[in-house]
Amino acid sequence: MQIQVVKSKIHRVKVTGADLNYIGSITIDEALMDASNLIEGEKVAIVNINNGERFETYAIKGARNSGEITLNGPAARKVHAGDIIIIISYALLEFEEAKTFKPWLVFPDETTNLLK
Repeated sequence: MQIQVVKSKIHRVKVTGADLNYIGSITIDEALMDASNLIEGEKVAIVNINNGERFETYAIKGARNSGEITLNGPAARKVHAGDIIIIISYALLEFEEAKTFKPWLVFPDETTNLLK
């Protein structure tokens, strides 16, 4: 039996932009992606602390150490620059493996979005 568990989490980052006229996705500072073990194109869930919105999209790399967190396309309607969000990805694991699995959890500086 497989179950879905949290694989990666970037906890409480500030949205730096919202670009409605982009095809779609969330642009994430490459350093944050590396630290949280996210890869480009990976499906992510977004939880907006400010308004309670929850939605899914996929990750694309932003400039390393830029602090960029930009929601693109239709997702741009669910956030505003300055909102605080949580970015989560999940993985399917065998039940026994899931019992000992340790996710990659990142807690960047909430003001700059840079790694502490």
